[in-house]
Amino acid sequence: MIFVDSNIPMYLVGKPHPNKGRAAELLRQLVRAGEHLVTDVEVYQEILHRYVAIRRTEAIDPAFEVLDAVVDDVLGYGMAEIRAARGVLRSTYTITARDALHVAVMREAGISRILSFDREFDDCPGIERMA
Repeated sequence: MIFVDSNIPMYLVGKPHPNKGRAAELLRQLVRAGEHLVTDVEVYQEILHRYVAIRRTEAIDPAFEVLDAVVDDVLGYGMAEIRAARGVLRSTYTITARDALHVAVMREAGISRILSFDREFDDCPGIERMA
């Protein structure tokens, strides 16, 4: 299983960027290989938050459509994951609170690989970033 981070669909639907082509190619390879791709509800919230913040709400639907088309499951979280995110933050000082929550969700689901351009995941023991 591979967790898909919010920056993947956002690069795909966004303006030209050096990561856009790489995101598309990695996603194509993973889909072709039949990998089981998942995300969590917080990824959708991040997309909403970012596009509202930069006043590009027209990009929300295309980003959701990309994510909906490639993920097999959308994971939720509860208090166990929220509390586990605190431990991630204590041990990985470079990670954001949102990304710590992703790591907690991933660990709870037994996922060790993430498709993301966020290098902070490289500092998380047991997590392999693919990008």
